Amino acid sequence: MQLKVKLNNLRTSPRKVRQVVDLVRGKKVLEAQTILLFTVNKSAKPVLKLLNSAVASAKHDLHLEESNLFISEITVDEGVKLKRWHPMSRGRAYPIIKRSAHVALTLKELNLTSAGEKVQAKPEEKIAQPEIKKAVKKETKPRVKKTTKKQTN
Repeated sequence: MQLKVKLNNLRTSPRKVRQVVDLVRGKKVLEAQTILLFTVNKSAKPVLKLLNSAVASAKHDLHLEESNLFISEITVDEGVKLKRWHPMSRGRAYPIIKRSAHVALTLKELNLTSAGEKVQAKPEEKIAQPEIKKAVKKETKPRVKKTTKKQTN
């Protein structure tokens, strides 16, 4: 079972949000919440809020346990850019671009075996990869350095 949630128009640069998101990608929910709670970054708080919202939805709507959830996919895309101008001397104006980000989060449930071992969810389809053959190197004769005679007069 999987759950997808989105956060649109977060008023932080996508580059800065990706730094935080990379810390929690692929982690279990409880571990990710701990990491985000102690991360000193402006964008950590909204990402934590999004994760908590996703966990609450999984509990309430899908009746899943929080301990069995992990972050299978989390992406940060570019949002709307607000374009402003900063007046400078001699009638010039420099652009100011205020960026925003869209964060998409997917939670999946861990598969539990009978022994209690935790195994991550299997991908739906595996793409067959073609076999790569290595080129066989031909044996070559060792090169002999040619020497030239110096002519003296």
